[in-house]
Amino acid sequence: MVSAKDVTKPRIAFLPSPGLGHLIPLLEFAKHLVIHHNVHVSFLVINTEAPAMQHQLLNPSTLPSDLHVIHLPPADVSSCVNDNMNIVTQLTYICQESLKPLRATLVELNLPKALIIDIFATDAFLICKELGIPVYSFFTSPTKLLALSFYLPKLDKEVECEFMDLPHPIQVPGCKPLQTYDLLDLMFNRKDEEYRCYLQHVSRLTMAAGVFLNTWDDLEQKSNWLNAIKNDPFYKTLPVPPIYPVGPLIKRDEAVSESDEFILSWLNNQLPNSVLLVSFGSGGTLTSEQLTELAIGLEMSKQKFILVVRKPSDLSAHGTFFNVGRDHDDPVSYLPEGFMKRTGGQGLVVPSWAPQVKILGHEATGGFLSHCGWNSSLESLVHGVPMIVWPLYAEQRMNATLLTEEVGVAVKPMGVLQGGRKVVKKEEVERVVRLVMQGEEGKVMRNRMRELKDSAAKALKFGGSSYSSLSYVVKSWK
Repeated sequence: MVSAKDVTKPRIAFLPSPGLGHLIPLLEFAKHLVIHHNVHVSFLVINTEAPAMQHQLLNPSTLPSDLHVIHLPPADVSSCVNDNMNIVTQLTYICQESLKPLRATLVELNLPKALIIDIFATDAFLICKELGIPVYSFFTSPTKLLALSFYLPKLDKEVECEFMDLPHPIQVPGCKPLQTYDLLDLMFNRKDEEYRCYLQHVSRLTMAAGVFLNTWDDLEQKSNWLNAIKNDPFYKTLPVPPIYPVGPLIKRDEAVSESDEFILSWLNNQLPNSVLLVSFGSGGTLTSEQLTELAIGLEMSKQKFILVVRKPSDLSAHGTFFNVGRDHDDPVSYLPEGFMKRTGGQGLVVPSWAPQVKILGHEATGGFLSHCGWNSSLESLVHGVPMIVWPLYAEQRMNATLLTEEVGVAVKPMGVLQGGRKVVKKEEVERVVRLVMQGEEGKVMRNRMRELKDSAAKALKFGGSSYSSLSYVVKSWK
């Protein structure tokens, strides 16, 4: 129940789906509302199949006093979820089962002013409609995917073949043509249940009272996606709910364990902009062959590096999505023989997980080789670090094209077909690493990044575009 002292503040609830890529931005948004907009937040947590690191992030001692974590009871998903399912299918069923107590939880909270969800918790629309609680969607991917997602139900009805078989790019209304090879993984097979799940979720987006975007006006001016959603006649016919850019909201405070202190100590002894961070997010994994090519390419580049690495998987590019933080294999067993000894003075190898925000914010870090998930991309933008984009799954190819071709702050290595898979060879790794860390093109990207870093900081300050956008919504709650 809510105490008397909280009555004057608008009471908002959050509901992220499992997975750090969704939990982290919604948690940062919740903290931002509490600290900068005087809002009381009840943060509802799905514990079913939750990654181990979720508990560390939700430690009450690290959260503002007006942000209360409420754990939903674990659900039994053994009859509907199995490891052979794709991620979106698993998330959909986990959320469905976990949201069964949601109605009672919201009633116990005296019906909050609003509920903020992510794209996989859309069953909440149906529950909150009965209770009269407005539901907002926090879209954890860039505006480019939001524009496509609003258009997808119409596209699904009009196109009979697989999208990959279309003879031309997809023309999203009011936007640049979207190449089919940049589509979400789940759009490659429309017969798969994962595609049908996603289609159901995005079809419900028009039920939202508003959509919060983790972006800001200056970044959106580099492309036309947000302008299209707001002004193209197609979106007005849906109709699309109000869109609020409120970012960039990234992890600002990051605990560094004693075992990770050596990373920051090592960075303290490096020259400014001299170190390349290599990390593939919370769920990304490379094949054995690709990891070998990457490691040797880093060695050949002669550039300083921090390589965050986990056991390769030849079956899945998102092999640690549900178990991040629990994989503690010895890198010596799967990196090229002698690699760690030969590169001992050149770089660091960190198993599984590293304090990415701390590393990106360090003056010694001059480049970021990333899977370009949207959270990692924003962290790089906020800290002004140019990128080498290495998309693995989900919407990451779309993000890579956005960052390279539209924003101009990244370079993408070229792969070659080998045994039915695209592989980035060691020579190409060496080329792009040198380009970003030493070349003229890297200097141009670094300058663009500095401009965006400054504009990102301004957007979140009092009177900035994102601050004002969010203030407008908070005022309506009050």
